[in-house]
Amino acid sequence: MPEHPALIADQLFRSYPSGEGRVEALRGVSLTLQKGDFVAIMGPSGCGKSTLLQLCGAMDRPTEGSIRISGAEPADLGDAALTALRRERIGFVFQFFNLLPTLTIGENIALPLLLGGVRGSEAEERARATADRVGIGRRFDHRPSQVSGGEAQRAAIARAVVHRPALLIADEPTGSLDSASSGLVLELLRELNEQSGIAILMATHDAQVASFAQRVVRMKDGQIIE
Repeated sequence: MPEHPALIADQLFRSYPSGEGRVEALRGVSLTLQKGDFVAIMGPSGCGKSTLLQLCGAMDRPTEGSIRISGAEPADLGDAALTALRRERIGFVFQFFNLLPTLTIGENIALPLLLGGVRGSEAEERARATADRVGIGRRFDHRPSQVSGGEAQRAAIARAVVHRPALLIADEPTGSLDSASSGLVLELLRELNEQSGIAILMATHDAQVASFAQRVVRMKDGQIIE
């Protein structure tokens, strides 16, 4: 049986109420990612990049259009099933690492597994293996405040992939890093993409960051223009 695409977004529209009527954040965007695809979304601020990522990560619902993630349609799911879909099939990496400061790096990485019902010892073992894979195994017992920005983002990536998702959503993942750390994080994303087949959808305004992707999609005024 053929594998489902990691993501199918079909004719997505998203509008929001505003003081003067409605703001059209997305206007008919379609996008497909197969397993192993690495796609960068580029465009100026306000073009709809983050809105598109929120819809593709099942964190918001389109006003019109449909989304399928690994064959599942978020619009058909109740709250519990939608939470399970995000937890099991999608990983998220943001500009600001969103690590929980009261937990160690290892506990942060293990968190998605524990929330998914994986028992403690297995979760720790998988978290440690993932930390080693992304090059921060020696920081496993440190707190987020005790590691560098680049190491914190590596931890965030480890947390995003420890449960082996089909799709990784990365919103400006190097936006708060220096150029050296950015390069290391992007090399890591490319390596995970090539070795694990995780499909990556990454928003960036930086052409150098986008060059790490296999394909660049350009947006303007809520539409794909290239």
